[in-house]
Amino acid sequence: MVNVAQLLFHGSLNDFLPSGARQQWMPYSFMGAPAVKDVIEACNVPHPEVGSISVNGREATFSAPLPHQGKVEVFPVVPEGSGSPLPSLQIPAPVPAAFILDAHLGKLARYLRLLGFDAFYENEYDELALVHLAVKEQRIVLTRDVGLLKHKPVRWGYWLRSQQWEEQLREVMVRFNLAPQLAPFTRCLVCNGKIQEVEKQDILHLLEPKTKQYFHLFYQCTRCQQVYWKGSHFGKMLSFVEHLQEDNFKSTF
Repeated sequence: MVNVAQLLFHGSLNDFLPSGARQQWMPYSFMGAPAVKDVIEACNVPHPEVGSISVNGREATFSAPLPHQGKVEVFPVVPEGSGSPLPSLQIPAPVPAAFILDAHLGKLARYLRLLGFDAFYENEYDELALVHLAVKEQRIVLTRDVGLLKHKPVRWGYWLRSQQWEEQLREVMVRFNLAPQLAPFTRCLVCNGKIQEVEKQDILHLLEPKTKQYFHLFYQCTRCQQVYWKGSHFGKMLSFVEHLQEDNFKSTF
């Protein structure tokens, strides 16, 4: 016997649905008694984006069975810094935030590092390797691949709505309330290692002649040994950071 339930997705969860199924009750046919979580993800909504669930007007967990003729409402997570209590199924993100990004988000990873965030990025890692590392190191998964967020072990994750890195950065800043955690110029843009001041004489052999002549304050990555100094590139990055800090990061969720 085929059973039918009605599902309604609220707010930003509609981003995962076909345009014709948004903002309205949709029928879902099923056999047996599948868990609500499985049904939600079958509708293309990954569990890290879900804040709470209501089944027939009562709050439910992911493991609740889907009842025949049941009415299921699914609500999104809320931004960490919104001031609102977190929904029952939303797990508070780790502080300080640490991220892992999939293969399509190299530029976003670079700018997160510029702002001082631990942002792991390796474009040769497959899906299972990313999930394993995210769980092992308590990292937030950032991706444009909805399927990556459906892996059961993933606790924190966010599907980036935009394909432009500037807007992606803003989305992440709002969702995880990153403004209070900014620590610009403390991470290596190349490898994600930490940067510290270094004596000029210790890295002279790594410098070009004009750099040796005109600059005297240097920093170096403790992991890959990349050297940084406050040249013209630094002025551009500083302007970017200052502009970002002026943004009030109002929620669009």
